[in-house]
Amino acid sequence: MNGVLIIDKPEGMTSHDVVNRVRRILHERSVGHLGTLDPMATGVLPLVVGGFTRLAQFYTQAEKTYEGTIRFGFATDTYDAEGEPTSPAASVSLDYDQIGSLAANFRGVIEQTPPPFSAKKIHGVPAYKLARKHKHVVLKPVRVEIKEFEVLTLEGERVHFRARVASGTYMRSVAHDMGNKLGCGAHLEQLRRTAVAEFTLEDAVTLDQLDALKPSQQDFYFHPRKLLPQLPSVTADEANAARIRSGRPVNLPELSGARQVKVFQGQAELIAIATRVAGTLFHAKLVLCGERTSVAH
Repeated sequence: MNGVLIIDKPEGMTSHDVVNRVRRILHERSVGHLGTLDPMATGVLPLVVGGFTRLAQFYTQAEKTYEGTIRFGFATDTYDAEGEPTSPAASVSLDYDQIGSLAANFRGVIEQTPPPFSAKKIHGVPAYKLARKHKHVVLKPVRVEIKEFEVLTLEGERVHFRARVASGTYMRSVAHDMGNKLGCGAHLEQLRRTAVAEFTLEDAVTLDQLDALKPSQQDFYFHPRKLLPQLPSVTADEANAARIRSGRPVNLPELSGARQVKVFQGQAELIAIATRVAGTLFHAKLVLCGERTSVAH
């Protein structure tokens, strides 16, 4: 079984928990995810299944969109609501224009220090493992990009926002840093991921839906024609499809200007990602073998 499933991750589960649950539901060991979500976060978690796990390399820099809530008044050691407060809660009075101006400082390319409770490694050890042992964690600032950061509403000490960010951006750090700038502390209280690359909540299913409708599981797969929209598609005839599956180069004259293409056999079976060698000659960079890809609804 090859395909991409978009799971609406529930709160309280790790991304690896979700992968394990889907493995059991599908009776398929080859399942991976395209970018973790913290346990407290919910929303879009794309999973690649079967031979499509090899597509993960195309999503390492995928853009992500979030909606969430930042609570001002105190910071936590994890920078989110699951952590321990690092100071007593303070009474704060926030102004919408003040928060809007503050948010503007976080748009664009910025230097950001990842949270101490993160998967960033220090001498080969994930930072969160050191932080859990109450060891001093020092992480270097990294350059990230926040493409959009909009304050939606302000309710007391809580700010509801929407953000579109490049890969590697921590919204927990954004919340923490905003609290530091105001001098009152802040942490990320709630986070929901609404999109990863081309995958959105509209495409997502819950784990319970996937488990309950076993005979119709194939209906939940993201349609292969919508994958990697930046790459043009070509439908190979049987002869060319056989050549591609066996790793031999093929001529695709209709796509002579493209550097990489998605190669289909029929309307819904993605069989390869091919790279142009020269002229109209293409060679498969990835051959996605296995069962015929399921068609989404």
